[in-house]
Amino acid sequence: MRGDLRWGSIPGLVRAAAGRYGDREAVVEGRTRVSYGQLGRRVEHAAAACVAHGVEPGDRVAVWAPNTLDWIVCALGAVSAGAVLVPLNTRFKGAEAAYVLARSRAKLLFVTGTFLGTSYVASLRRAAADGTGSGPLPGLPHLEQVVVLADDAPQDFRTWKEFLADGDGVDAARVRARAESVDGSAPSDIIFTSGTTGRPKGAVITHAQTLRCYDVWSELAGLREGDRYLIVNPFFHTFGYKAGIIACLTRGATMVPQPVFSVDTVLANIVAERISVLPGPPTLHQSILDHPARDQHDLSALRLVVTGAAVVPLQLVERLRNELRVGTVLTAYGLSEASGIVTMCRRGDPPEVIASTSGRAIPDTEVRVVSAEGRPLPPGRPGEVVVRGHHVMRGYFEDPDGTARAITPDGWLRTGDVGVLDEHGNLRITDRIKDMFIVGGFNAYPAEIEQLLGLHPDVADVAVIGVPDARLGEVGKAYVVRRPGAVVTADDLIAWSRREMANYKVPRGVEFVAELPRNASGKVVKGELRGRAL
Repeated sequence: MRGDLRWGSIPGLVRAAAGRYGDREAVVEGRTRVSYGQLGRRVEHAAAACVAHGVEPGDRVAVWAPNTLDWIVCALGAVSAGAVLVPLNTRFKGAEAAYVLARSRAKLLFVTGTFLGTSYVASLRRAAADGTGSGPLPGLPHLEQVVVLADDAPQDFRTWKEFLADGDGVDAARVRARAESVDGSAPSDIIFTSGTTGRPKGAVITHAQTLRCYDVWSELAGLREGDRYLIVNPFFHTFGYKAGIIACLTRGATMVPQPVFSVDTVLANIVAERISVLPGPPTLHQSILDHPARDQHDLSALRLVVTGAAVVPLQLVERLRNELRVGTVLTAYGLSEASGIVTMCRRGDPPEVIASTSGRAIPDTEVRVVSAEGRPLPPGRPGEVVVRGHHVMRGYFEDPDGTARAITPDGWLRTGDVGVLDEHGNLRITDRIKDMFIVGGFNAYPAEIEQLLGLHPDVADVAVIGVPDARLGEVGKAYVVRRPGAVVTADDLIAWSRREMANYKVPRGVEFVAELPRNASGKVVKGELRGRAL
């Protein structure tokens, strides 16, 4: 039976997992070990606290925190109370987070304490200091409550412990009734992704879509009960939340969240926890293979790797299989607007198919490559990738015009990616219409970065492209036209960027030019800039 029919909703999945896998380990975080039964109770407690704080079905609840047990509990608790989850990128600066909170009109925010030396609370306070709201952040009038996932919190904010205590007085039957009232067709989350305009847009995905897609993902990957899954992919991303948390819940696998990517920590976790499943971008697996002390670690439990988000070298697939003896190595392709999954290789595919393609359409969906006029193209011909099926988003949150541009009247989602299908239906992504580039597994959108750089007082014009980088795959390079009389240097602009935007968006190189190359319609000719960079 399909996952959406079997569990009905994400709260239904949580209850079913707690009942079926009761004493099996659900989450391991350092010395803390939580069984599936205990996780179910924690999620119900968090849902009760959400109800106590006035969260109603359909309200947006945001989480701005790294991969932790608390993230899992507060997110699933909010969804079990009928809320729509809005995950925030942990690389965001305060202004970027405030934009998404305002755009989604989030009612409740769970935020980490200090992380990587940064106080998220302080940065958000600065970004939302001005406004007329009566809540904890005047600049965000819809945000009624901020809960800090720590032992202490500033005035007007609540600690995680205080928040949970408020749920003690809520009747368990009321909480259960709320969870059971969640319908599969209701939105489960809004994943914000940047479009070519540079403004983040929220892809609305339902409970049924999430359950169906990640039951399929788990089946195709071969995830099974007893697997131990190191989740390095960030929870704010579909790859971390759905191919991680949701997938584990469907199969009874043990989640081992890792908040910060460090190859030494990854190796230590694989050994200590006998990790068997390790999805992630190719850079993650490449760094393990190339680690000088790799042979000193027992990695024999590792049996399943799923990768994507970048071109995967054939040598990487062969090394994972031959040097690490990983039994299953798969590649996949997806985007937020299609629930994070479009195509996937199958177990048993030859290495050259896994390395050179992103596999075939997932069951009961369609993938085409079309011309600029929208006509289907034959195998071997490059064109825009379009997809149709149960995984396509309901639409962009409160953006009918953006939705109409993205989804055709007959249901085809325009991905903006250029690809080629082979005669067996395997998809190879060859270019990005949207000029997106991928920095260490994170999607970077030039239009958004250009918009931010344009706020610098000495910048008159700017264009950003992705250029190859040995460590991160690609990084940004900015071509900048200075304002008359300005003397800003490349180092000045990079330092300013580090203060104003997430690290993966920061250009690693800046070149000053007298003017940007433009075509007759006034658009920047980025192909010329790429040629210059090469």
